[in-house]
Amino acid sequence: MMGMNSPILISGGTIVDGRGGEPFVGDVLVRDGRIAEIGVVAKPEQVTEIDARGLMVTPGFIDIHSHSDFTLFNDPRSVSQITQGVTLEVVGNCGHGCAPITTPELFHRNIYGYEPGMDMPWRTVGQYLDALEAGKPAVNVITLVPNGNLRIAVVGDAERPATTRERKQMRSLLKQGMEEGAWGYSTGLEYGPEVGCSEEEVTELCGVVAKAGGFYATHTRNRDGEARETIEEAIRAGERAGVPLQISHISSVSRIAKNRRWAIEQAIEQVERARARGLDVCYDMHTRTFGMTNLSNALPAWAFEGTSAEIVARLQDRATRDRMRTHRSLVTSLSQMGWDRVVLFNCPAHPELSRMSIAELAQGWELDIFDTICRILAGEIGSLHSVLILAYVYSPELVHFAFDDPYCMPGSDATALALDTKLRGTLLPGAFTWASWYYRYFVRDTQRFTRQEAIRRLTSLPAQRLGLKDRGVLRVGAWADMAIFDPQKFSERGTDFDPGQIATGMQHVLVNGELAIRDGQLTGDRTGQVLRRA
Repeated sequence: MMGMNSPILISGGTIVDGRGGEPFVGDVLVRDGRIAEIGVVAKPEQVTEIDARGLMVTPGFIDIHSHSDFTLFNDPRSVSQITQGVTLEVVGNCGHGCAPITTPELFHRNIYGYEPGMDMPWRTVGQYLDALEAGKPAVNVITLVPNGNLRIAVVGDAERPATTRERKQMRSLLKQGMEEGAWGYSTGLEYGPEVGCSEEEVTELCGVVAKAGGFYATHTRNRDGEARETIEEAIRAGERAGVPLQISHISSVSRIAKNRRWAIEQAIEQVERARARGLDVCYDMHTRTFGMTNLSNALPAWAFEGTSAEIVARLQDRATRDRMRTHRSLVTSLSQMGWDRVVLFNCPAHPELSRMSIAELAQGWELDIFDTICRILAGEIGSLHSVLILAYVYSPELVHFAFDDPYCMPGSDATALALDTKLRGTLLPGAFTWASWYYRYFVRDTQRFTRQEAIRRLTSLPAQRLGLKDRGVLRVGAWADMAIFDPQKFSERGTDFDPGQIATGMQHVLVNGELAIRDGQLTGDRTGQVLRRA
């Protein structure tokens, strides 16, 4: 492994600084983890030289919306991200995450990538960050405090607003998480543990984050027919609490309105009006034409109480199913274009069902839609929360219209993994493709963005949201997180149903001044830092 005192000279590359400036050909000298010189650099003695002629040299990419909370602990290599030039991930999004927790068994469904029997040797945010740090992640990591964990820890599965006493407990947990290093707070108001969460309690919790200097990221409430209201609620909470607001995958409002283009346009207009009033509001969007979630989100939170046998009995009991049938959920929202567009991505126990639509299964089994969902879940009781659906609810226009706004940044909305990991079954589409697809589509294919604008969205824009002044840019003194790639070949290889394909064109990646990829090959060095907000 290269020591921190070994300088690296990246010579002759096309430098894109991350701030939107014109690209120029030059050299970058890295010493002691940071950028020491940029421009025409005299070659030092005993230097490792990287020939970057014909390649682009950019800041390392920042994934503002990742769900790698558990997969980074279980497998810190982050191969899907590093091979796309990603050097920093923000986890704890959509109200999902690893900490804080009480009894681990209560939190399984709120943690992407977790499988029964796996170890979670922490309870608090600080202990979780310690565990990540001990694993030596390949990328830098920042966490938010997830609202779903606060609700499960204090309110349990009750679909109601928190009481005054419970809100006080949640504020205390959130304050502790912020003091232990979290950078903000996230909600996922469509998910079972949070559907009963009131706007008032969200605003109260945002107030805790505002005092700590963090930001609020929200997967909005998204009730059918309330496209305007869902964005209004998010902006009100941010404004009343005085906290910066990040709206997650904003185009999701299109699936809750009949006029889908209008839904996105009015959402962006609301954000622009809020910014005109002086509010700090940005948003992100994934790079897929489908929505994705766990099939288990079709059921209310109380459906998962008790043992596996009790859950199966509940799913098989007609009277209980009738009680659950009217539950409004993220899954029913994703079905607005028809159940024939809602497709099973994976069924661990019954792989023959994968790639089949819910409508197709219902017809074959001669069941209605909800009974079909219950039958699928009962058959997957050993990995109930691992069954994923893809819902083809977005046209390319709807997804990518959001990117026309200069404040929109891309995010993976996925889990970082390696192809040989035991967690490969929990691979989320987008993991290996999000940044590479984004660059290929917007720069080469459609030419909607210049090279420097596409890179700005991946680097300095999310860095500004996080308040990072020494990452996301190439300048003297900044940390040497860098992506060096062939701009004509950088592209995704993964597909919707075979997403585990490593992207092409990424030649060298530096994390904190050390080479994680050299000449297109992983070095095995893991020099990421767990970044804790002071």
